[in-house]
Amino acid sequence: MKLKNVFQRKETKYLIPMTQFDSFVADLKKQMQIDEHGLHTILSLYFDTPDDRFITNSMTKPKYKEKFRVRSYGVPNDTSMVFLEIKKKINGIVYKRRLPLTYSSYRQWLDKRYFPKSEHEQIQQEVNWLFKRNPDLSPKTMIIYERISLFGKSDPDFRVTFDQHIRFRSNNLDLSVTGEETLVAPEIGVLMEVKALGAYPLWFVELLNDYQLRKGSFSKYAETYQRHLFIQTKEGKNHAI
Repeated sequence: MKLKNVFQRKETKYLIPMTQFDSFVADLKKQMQIDEHGLHTILSLYFDTPDDRFITNSMTKPKYKEKFRVRSYGVPNDTSMVFLEIKKKINGIVYKRRLPLTYSSYRQWLDKRYFPKSEHEQIQQEVNWLFKRNPDLSPKTMIIYERISLFGKSDPDFRVTFDQHIRFRSNNLDLSVTGEETLVAPEIGVLMEVKALGAYPLWFVELLNDYQLRKGSFSKYAETYQRHLFIQTKEGKNHAI
């Protein structure tokens, strides 16, 4: 599938018990297919301010919120592609802009957090503007999980993802390193995210009803902050580098 760097869609989350997961995916694959990545590991490095301004604002559920993260599909080496992502949510609609860089280029950018002006790189200038408005924005929390993504056979823009083993760490925030993470919410099964431009297909609505699945609310970064990092912050500990 063609790589997209600009997204506009609605994203809805559901929590699925492990006892239903295999059966649900089997039914889903009658209308959808797994993308070329199969089961893969995602590493997302979230940036925030020293006073956690981005995540605390997000948790108030405003009509407008934004976040900045660096995402890698698998543990990167110097030539691997990673993505700088600005993600905004306005009145329930998600707008995502992402900029692909090699991991080596990302590390060079991290030193200055600025791109030279280029008339051909609109997203680079959006990243520059974000950091100009928030000069204290820096890496804070790494969230890692395994994902399977599916897309509609008749509508490739209709996508469903399943995330498992969601874990985090708040030190040693090098994307090329894994290990010593802590599960964010050990009690949950699988987090499903449905990504659609408009209404769900009728067959999918019927499938949700068959499995009695209802919309939920689970933000990986917010859950990590509330369950693990906010406690440390109240105690006066520095939870990021």
